[in-house]
Amino acid sequence: MKKQCFFCSQNLKEIDYKESELLKRFISGQAKIIDPRYTGVCTKHQRKLAQAIKRARILGLLPFIRR
Repeated sequence: MKKQCFFCSQNLKEIDYKESELLKRFISGQAKIIDPRYTGVCTKHQRKLAQAIKRARILGLLPFIRR
C-alpha cells in the first residue's frame, strides 16, 4: 500500500523554510534529505521540500551535516 503524502493530507499549500521543526521530520540523522520512497511525499511536494531544506541550511536554521 502506498503512503499518503503528508503535505497533501494536511492540505498544506506552501512549505515554509522557517518551520525547522517540520523540516527536521524529513532529514535523516546524518542531516541528509530522506528519500520520498520512505517518507511517502509526492513528487510535487518533494521538490518544494528539498528547496525549503536547502534554504533553511543556507540561513543556518538546519545543519548541513551532523557531528
